[in-house]
Amino acid sequence: MSISVRHITRKFGAQKALDDVSFEIGGSEVVGFLGPNGAGKSTMMKILTCFLPPTSGDASVCGFDIREASMEVRRNVGYLPEHNPLYTDLYVKEYLEFTAGMYGLKNKAAKVKEMIGRVGLEREQHKKIGALSKGYRQRVGLAQAMIHDPKVLILDEPTSGLDPNQLEEIRALIKHLGGERTVMLSTHIMQEVEAICSRVIIIDKGRIVADDNAKHLRGMGDSKQAILVEFDGRTTEQELMALPGVLKAVRGTGNAWTVTYPEDQDIRPTVFQFAVDKGLKVLTLQKAERNLEDVFKELTAPAGN
Repeated sequence: MSISVRHITRKFGAQKALDDVSFEIGGSEVVGFLGPNGAGKSTMMKILTCFLPPTSGDASVCGFDIREASMEVRRNVGYLPEHNPLYTDLYVKEYLEFTAGMYGLKNKAAKVKEMIGRVGLEREQHKKIGALSKGYRQRVGLAQAMIHDPKVLILDEPTSGLDPNQLEEIRALIKHLGGERTVMLSTHIMQEVEAICSRVIIIDKGRIVADDNAKHLRGMGDSKQAILVEFDGRTTEQELMALPGVLKAVRGTGNAWTVTYPEDQDIRPTVFQFAVDKGLKVLTLQKAERNLEDVFKELTAPAGN
């Protein structure tokens, strides 16, 4: 098992940032570690990378205990923190050479060249880090996390600050890396999770509230479904709510509506007949796909919402 977490609790004074957290992550998978701000994601990652000790509980990375073999853990982990700490007065290539030297790599020049190519820093390698955009600084952070070829990558908001083109490239890289090693990443971008993660762990208020693959999570909990329908003329919320089985009708742009109904029914024939009776044409009629963001909101919504 690449990562094993057993009953980890971390307190800051009277506050529990993590509360009896347990999970395991095997090799060669990309796991999304999700949660709202303050849920405990970064704290968990700092514990796994030996930057922060737990108050109680145990964890191991690649079989090495985080308390008793922290140096071995660090040798096997590549870490990109949320706030990417870099030496801004160094040039990109110089910084990566320094990082490779810190790990005692024998093939330093070759590894630096490889990392510069993998994260797309060829044109920036002779610039000072302080002169780079946030997106390119993230790439430098990814390069330093991977340069020693770790078995486990722990990435805290790895695509923060990237433009759409950079996002696509880095996501493809992370997905590729997941075929070679274990990748654990946190992000607030649900599309990113669905695109690259084989498994999702959701944490809220310091406790695990879900742990499954994205497809199964999308089917959790809600006993309702919805359709997206657009007419060629006007109708009202009251008219749609009067139809048998309709639980909610929300107007979108123009004459488009989202109509919610019980999971065990199919409201589409009723809506179509409603349009015929009113002399309206149905321009679109399709089921609304439940996505991971919906599940995330349901699992982490404040009490009373």
